[in-house]
Amino acid sequence: MNIRYFAWLREHIGASSEDITYDQTVKTVSDLVDILRQQSTGHQKALADMTLVRVAVNQVYVDIDHPVTAHDEVAFFPPVTGG
Repeated sequence: MNIRYFAWLREHIGASSEDITYDQTVKTVSDLVDILRQQSTGHQKALADMTLVRVAVNQVYVDIDHPVTAHDEVAFFPPVTGG
């Protein structure tokens, strides 16, 4: 599974992307977030408040309860506003 991070999430985690081995217990974005938070203090800090984070699976905005599979690309980024 390919995980991508943008803006301040990337800064906290220290990487713009990472490939992780799919864990069979991960069924939703929420499950994935729980696993990622255990990776490092940077992950924990970046993903602490998911109300401040948007998620896309395969380049489509999704909710935290959206299902994920081993071959998905999951992106985390702050909300974007136009001006």
